[in-house]
Amino acid sequence: MDIAIGSLVAVVGVLFGLFVVGVFLHKKQLTVAFKKAEDEAKQLREEARKEADTIVKQALKDAKDEARTRRQQFEDEQKNRRGEINKLEAKIKQREQQLEKKLELVEKRESDLTTTEQRLSQEEQHFQKMNAECGETLENARQTLQNVAKMSAEEAKRELIRTLEDEARKEARGRLQQIEEQARKDAEERARSVVSLAVQRVAGEFVSDATISVVSLPSDDMKGRIIGREGRNIRALEQATGVDLIIDDTPEAVILSCFNPIRREIAKISLERLVADGRIHPARIEETAKRVTTEFDQIIREAGEQAAFDIGITDLHPELIKHLGRLKYRTVGVQTILQHAVETAQLCGIMASEMGLNVKRAKRCGLLHDIGKAVDQDTEGHHAQIGADLCARCDESAVVVDAIRLHHDDDINQASPYAVVLHTANVLSSKRPGARREVMETYLTRLGDMEKLIKGFEGIEDAYVMQAGNEVRAMVKPSGVSDHDCTDLANDIAAKLRQEITFPGQVRVTVVRESRVTDFAK
Repeated sequence: MDIAIGSLVAVVGVLFGLFVVGVFLHKKQLTVAFKKAEDEAKQLREEARKEADTIVKQALKDAKDEARTRRQQFEDEQKNRRGEINKLEAKIKQREQQLEKKLELVEKRESDLTTTEQRLSQEEQHFQKMNAECGETLENARQTLQNVAKMSAEEAKRELIRTLEDEARKEARGRLQQIEEQARKDAEERARSVVSLAVQRVAGEFVSDATISVVSLPSDDMKGRIIGREGRNIRALEQATGVDLIIDDTPEAVILSCFNPIRREIAKISLERLVADGRIHPARIEETAKRVTTEFDQIIREAGEQAAFDIGITDLHPELIKHLGRLKYRTVGVQTILQHAVETAQLCGIMASEMGLNVKRAKRCGLLHDIGKAVDQDTEGHHAQIGADLCARCDESAVVVDAIRLHHDDDINQASPYAVVLHTANVLSSKRPGARREVMETYLTRLGDMEKLIKGFEGIEDAYVMQAGNEVRAMVKPSGVSDHDCTDLANDIAAKLRQEITFPGQVRVTVVRESRVTDFAK
């Protein structure tokens, strides 16, 4: 029993000891955990403090940046305000100066008016005084006349009226003669104007024929393709070639109108190639026109070489051959100038052969006599002198140069036989029946002068005369002329045409300003 109790007590003691040890160990664990938690809390507080410092610093930095930005904006706004205030002050100061000037002007005018009033008052008094003196003088003179002439006032009045009537009749007679002379001059000028108008109307058909070319089309459907959407193809062709394209009811044909035959021929060849190719659009039109323009020099050269070959001349200067080819596209009457030159050369050869002169030299004179007409649109002077100077530069003989210079002179008694032969052959070729209906040189010169005048304006890139001189188109440089300037430029061109060019009817002036930008997608 005692052993059991002792064992129980021992067990209880052991259990109590274990309990105490467990409590101690638990307390120790709790202490370690508390210390660990305290360390973690301290670390968290330190991190929180650091993060708070970082946030505070960032906030201070942002606040400083914001303040700096606000300050800069305020300074800029203040600067702008200060500039506006300065402008307003300057404007106000200028207004004040203007007002002061106006005030001074008004004061000066008031002073002038006062002075004028005083002067007028003095003059009025002087006039009244002189009027009174004149009245007294007139009365004295009347009394004196009555005493001298022993006539009454009525008799003197009748005598005065008779004298005035005689003088009036003489003056009216002289005035009537002046009126009759002026009427005669006006009638002559009016008659000349009527005759000129009649001549112009009669010549209109031929002028039109000499300034147009007809291009045949395979069908009328091609007209729509030539016009293009909203007319862009026809505008591109007119701009690229400088001709006026007329599409009317003429079946399977379009008309090209331009006073410059070379440009008209280039446009005709270009349009024929476009119609044959079938691809008609602005880019293709410009490409074809440029290619034909480049090839046209060769066509002109071949025409000159063929003319020289027909006459039997093989040693002409290349520049003269080129100018000869250009004469193929200049007409006079129903002939081209090149045909006239060849015909004149043949006549010169026949006459030189009969006279025992050098046939080849005579033909050379005849072939080259009108070569100045190839460049007379770009050079001032008569085509005979221009052609002689051109041949002299190309090393032609003095005999040929003199004959060309004198081929339009009537007094050639002292000239060489070749000049006489050339003068005679030129007259025979131009006056034979059917050779010419009208001289076109004056007409073409006027149209050329119109182009030169328009190209003389600043900003004009190119100019074209169309519709037989009734319309001009000026192409301006987009970078140098604004849309607003185009209106003033058109007015200036029209005014200068009225001042310097004599033309019938009216001329329509069109100024075209177009910008084009090209890029490539690769």
